[in-house]
Amino acid sequence: MCGIAGWVDWDVDLTQQRPTLEDMAAALACRGPDAAGLWLSPRAALAHRRLIVVDPTGGGQPMIRRKGEYRYIITYNGELYNTPELRAELEARGYRFQGHSDTEVLLTAYMEWGKECVPRLNGIFAFAIWGEADQTLFMARDRLGVKPLFYTQRGSAFIFGSELKALLAHPGVQPEVDAEGLAEIFVLAPGRTPGHGVFRGVKELRPGHCLVYNRRGMHIYRYWALESHPHPDDLDTTARKVGWLLQDAVRRQLVADVPVCTLLSGGLDSSAISAFAAAAFQQNGTGQLRTFSVDYMENDRYFRPNQFEPDSDARWIERVAHFLGAHHRTVLIDTPHLVEALSAAVRARDLPGMADVDASLLLFCREVKKEATVALSGECADEIFGGYPWFRKEDALAAHTFPWALNTQERTRLLSPELLAMIRPEEYVAQRYRDTLTEVPHLQGENPREARMREMFYLNLNWFMATLLDRKDRMSMATGLEVRVPFCDHRLVEYAWNIPWEMKSCGGMEKGILRRALAGVLPQEVLLRRKSPYPKTHHPAYFAAVRRWLLDILDDPTSPLLPFINLEAVRQFARLDAPAMKRPWYGQLMRGPQLLAYLIQVDTWLREYRVVVR
Repeated sequence: MCGIAGWVDWDVDLTQQRPTLEDMAAALACRGPDAAGLWLSPRAALAHRRLIVVDPTGGGQPMIRRKGEYRYIITYNGELYNTPELRAELEARGYRFQGHSDTEVLLTAYMEWGKECVPRLNGIFAFAIWGEADQTLFMARDRLGVKPLFYTQRGSAFIFGSELKALLAHPGVQPEVDAEGLAEIFVLAPGRTPGHGVFRGVKELRPGHCLVYNRRGMHIYRYWALESHPHPDDLDTTARKVGWLLQDAVRRQLVADVPVCTLLSGGLDSSAISAFAAAAFQQNGTGQLRTFSVDYMENDRYFRPNQFEPDSDARWIERVAHFLGAHHRTVLIDTPHLVEALSAAVRARDLPGMADVDASLLLFCREVKKEATVALSGECADEIFGGYPWFRKEDALAAHTFPWALNTQERTRLLSPELLAMIRPEEYVAQRYRDTLTEVPHLQGENPREARMREMFYLNLNWFMATLLDRKDRMSMATGLEVRVPFCDHRLVEYAWNIPWEMKSCGGMEKGILRRALAGVLPQEVLLRRKSPYPKTHHPAYFAAVRRWLLDILDDPTSPLLPFINLEAVRQFARLDAPAMKRPWYGQLMRGPQLLAYLIQVDTWLREYRVVVR
């Protein structure tokens, strides 16, 4: 993967703005530690930071190709998994290629088909192409939003980048937030409204969308959306198709000129990906699959099963790794490093995030990077097959709000009266929820239960999955590790979208259809294992450390956090015996200690980014 940035301006000669473009690129150095490139013209300037995965010599960027008298220039972050098919089709049309990178194939596809090239792509991507002939910038983002792409307009300037930090490196973009941005931080985060960039005037191109910018202005359009129609297949056929689509996605996503591994938790999703990857390695003669997992010092001593975390991963990982013949390594994280990494995780995300869940992933990816450059991960299976508890809990199904955040009041009671009056949190959340439901492509004649489940899947795909993809992209790319997510293959998502809930939950278990599809691929006990989320630390030293850190912040009169919180309520919440400490306020893992850590991250963000409220 890589980092991209750029600037189009009708009033400023950008050939004189190299230092600014260099700063924007430098901000993305972690995403692309292997190479850097700039391209400048009077009206457009593009920057690229490269993580070399395919075609080390022929894939440099920004890449320039000529058609007739005019040039096309691309800066691209992503991987195309149907590169061979696209290349063959373009070669049949007379094109010749200088290397074997997907970048060259993508740029050539645009030269041949224009904006119609995007629906032909199978992959994860965010890219920008400048066409000299019509002085037009064309940008696109992959269907599920695996790769990020932010943008803003400042006067005559249109500025974009893979991460917020690239935009903030431009002198025209200031770290300002308004009431809406504060509502995102204090009420919705670590989730984020689709398309919202938190900072004032900053937006993110939504998944499945393209953006065209030229002298006539900006035009955004959607090139892909889920479509609802009756599911035509019986149970056995559905299971076979699910299994084939996942296997094909894994096979395609193993292509690289660098070491590839999988992230293995011993759960259904990561075990399935690892199994298909191991089989492909054996078939291709590429050696033994390497797998990695994460755990915490003394977690075996302090872990206690609960409704969200039924058991720990260790024995399951050992069982699957042995079954696959994989070379496995468990990365152990200790409490001091985990606490220290809370600030680094903010810098990686450019926003407060999932607290220690982010921080541990950052540390984990840092270790994986020492032995591999590409990793396959199991994100998004729960969103497309219904693995989360709230798909089955009646209170969540009946709630008129986001089902992973039923305890939002635990957060809002910690906010200052002034902030509550400014952001009106209940109204803000309710409006975002209603806005999302208006987008759901309902199926005519569907019974109320199936209609509600379709809404639940849409909510999860557009909100909760987006949060996890943000997390995985920022924490991995901050270490120069590329993570691919086979369950986000759009063909699998499209097919799963229309599988009825009764079939998805066949056998009376979450993700029943996926379990059925993997029969014979994994050991029976793994197929039957209950879902357990990404592991977090249960060490009391972690809670003690974040509690002490937050209390120090509360005692600091210069803390920028203080105007936004109810000081006494936060102190009360931080008591060791506070009952709210045990209830999730976001997802399955974010409980009391994570809320304290989140407030620490907000303080860090406000300080380090010098955020100004307008």
